Amino acid sequence: MIKVALLPEGSTSDDAARYLFQGAEASFAYHKLIADVFLSTDGGLTDYSVIPIENTIEGSVSLHSDWMVHEVDLPIQAEWVFPSVQNLIGRSRECCGVDGRTDYSRIVKVMSHPVAMAQCTGFLRSHLPHAEWENVSSTTEAVRLVKENPGAGWAAIGTKSGAKLHGLEVLEERVTDHNNNYTRFWLIGRKPFEARSSEHYKTSILVTLPEDFPGALHQVLSAFSWRKINLSRIESRPTKKKLGNYYFFIDIAMSLDTVLLPAAIEEIEALGCQVRVLGSYPTFAYEPSDREALNAGQRS
Repeated sequence: MIKVALLPEGSTSDDAARYLFQGAEASFAYHKLIADVFLSTDGGLTDYSVIPIENTIEGSVSLHSDWMVHEVDLPIQAEWVFPSVQNLIGRSRECCGVDGRTDYSRIVKVMSHPVAMAQCTGFLRSHLPHAEWENVSSTTEAVRLVKENPGAGWAAIGTKSGAKLHGLEVLEERVTDHNNNYTRFWLIGRKPFEARSSEHYKTSILVTLPEDFPGALHQVLSAFSWRKINLSRIESRPTKKKLGNYYFFIDIAMSLDTVLLPAAIEEIEALGCQVRVLGSYPTFAYEPSDREALNAGQRS
C-alpha cells in the first residue's frame, strides 16, 4: 500500500492525487499545513508528498519551492497537471434570494487559500467587493469554517468535492477568472514512482552561480543552448544568505539518462557553479474524462 501525504480532503491537491493514483492501492494522510505534508514524508511516515508547485494564474508557489531547497532533501519522482476549478460554496438558504439565484449582498465574508482566492480576483471584485476576504490554510478549511458557522453569511472558494464533503451547496460554479486554469504538482519522496508510466520526462536542477562572475548565467544557458536542450522553466529565488545572491531553478525537458544532459551539467560545474539535481522524473498531462470533455464542448 502506497502512503501519500497531502493537503486536506476535498482540496485540489486531494482531487489531483486521486487522479494520479487512480487504479493504484494508495492511502492518503491529510494535513492542514504544507509543512506537515513535507515533514510526513521526510520523517518516513509516508512514501510521498503531493506538492502544488505552480499555477497558471498565480505562477510558482515560492513557499513550497523554498521548502524543497532549505528544509528537506526529497527528490521529485513525478510531475502532473490538474485543472484548478474553483466554486463559490455556502448555504443556499442563507445566500439566495426568492428567485433562487445567489444574492451576493447577503454574503459578508468569503474565505479560501490565498492562491485560490487570487485565481478568482475578478469575480470577487465584480460580485463581492463589499465582503471581507479572508485567507485560510486551504480551500477545504474555508469550507469547513463556513459549515461550522451557520447564519453568519459566510461563503468559501473551493472545490465541488470539498462542498460535498461538508454538506454545503455550490452557489456559483467555475468562478476562476480564466477557464484554462491548471495547477502543476510534484510528487516527492525517496521511492521511484512506478504506479504509472510516461513517455515524457523532465529533470529539475538548482544552480548557484559563483560570486563576481560576469556573464555566468549567460554561460550556464549556453551549455544547454548549443546542445539544443529545451528548458521549460527558469526561475530565480534568493539564497537567504546574502542580498543579491540567487538560486536558479531550471526545468529541463529531458531525462538525466541521456548523453547530452550530464555533459551540460559537467560544463556548468566547470564554470564554478554549484548544481543540485532535484529529480529526473516522468511527467503526465491531464486527460479529461469523456463526461468532462462533453461538458467542455457544450460550454464552448
